[in-house]
Amino acid sequence: MDEAEKFRWEMSVPIFGNTIILKQMAIAIGIPFGLVIGILLIASRGEGARQYSRYGLALIAATFGLAYLVIMIAYGGKYQVGFVIDRAGVQCYTCGKQARRNLIINRLTVALGIMARRPATAGAGILAASRQSTSLRWHGIRKTKFHPGQYTITVHGGFAQQIAIFCTPDNYATVEAFIRSRLCDLGRRVGG
Repeated sequence: MDEAEKFRWEMSVPIFGNTIILKQMAIAIGIPFGLVIGILLIASRGEGARQYSRYGLALIAATFGLAYLVIMIAYGGKYQVGFVIDRAGVQCYTCGKQARRNLIINRLTVALGIMARRPATAGAGILAASRQSTSLRWHGIRKTKFHPGQYTITVHGGFAQQIAIFCTPDNYATVEAFIRSRLCDLGRRVGG
């Protein structure tokens, strides 16, 4: 393969400073917790229930605060990610120290889930470990969105298959042109 048709780079993306990541977190975390908060607010209408609802809401707020602190301490608020884009497709992987930390955390989650006899916890660790590297072949890409102001391209495959390609200001235009040409060659509709 011609090296001119292969792009490889790694970078750190601020987790709480990138709108693409924040939107994904809002969907993954906001919807379930939003439902719980809604139920708590509805349940708090009765006498005596307000105190317990406030307690539940305070626990949710404390959980969000603790998650923020863990992300800032363990990862420095950054997502270390690498990309390979070539004639086969798009690959995204966690890299650097973050990949090693994730490996340790995922293994601990699986081990603790097994020891505590909590299959959901062990399964979450296994699922997280499996998502350290993900890829989409060109023929599997159904939708693309280009965000030149953020130097980001999102590619969507089947259900729950999405890769956010975080580019540098220097390589965004080249990567976008390559993606557009590959998808046009396959007769895919290219998003804006």
